[in-house]
Amino acid sequence: MKKMRVILLAAAFMGGGLALQASAQDANLGRNLGASCVTCHGKNATGTGTLDGMPKDRLMQTMKDFKSGARPATLMHQLSKGYTEQQVELLAEYFSKQKAQ
Repeated sequence: MKKMRVILLAAAFMGGGLALQASAQDANLGRNLGASCVTCHGKNATGTGTLDGMPKDRLMQTMKDFKSGARPATLMHQLSKGYTEQQVELLAEYFSKQKAQ
């Protein structure tokens, strides 16, 4: 089980790394960055908690809290530190526009 988690995390990081190389002008950057989020969170409430439809401000504050350590987590406190404020805003904008299932 632990080996599977490591493999999934590696895939998420690689996907995120590819997305980070995208141009800031890319209209799909939020979606591209969010592709690694669904590894754990799933799509349409199938993972640890869907991000689809989450209000933009709430998602941004949650990521800020993970980053600062104000909100405890097993992985998100580490993952959140890899995103810039602009990338978090793009992610929040993308997920806020997705229809929650």
